[in-house]
Amino acid sequence: MKQSRAMSLFEAIANVMVGYGVAVATQMLVFPLFGLQTTLAQNLKLGLIFTVVSIARSFTLRRVFEAIRVANHSADHDAHAEPERSRS
Repeated sequence: MKQSRAMSLFEAIANVMVGYGVAVATQMLVFPLFGLQTTLAQNLKLGLIFTVVSIARSFTLRRVFEAIRVANHSADHDAHAEPERSRS
């Protein structure tokens, strides 16, 4: 069964929200291990920046792989096409 557009959107939003929460929680746990002291507000802002960068990275990679898929599909289609008959 194919996933609906609404469910795809819901999944994408949930993924971003969970990723943001994980990023902030990780920062709060890991930064002190490296002697970095930040406030909750700073962690939230930094998490937002990382989230935006992650979305941009994911989108860019998705488009690159889609372009590769389309190019491969076109090459496969061209390879299986019947040769043109000469008009003499």
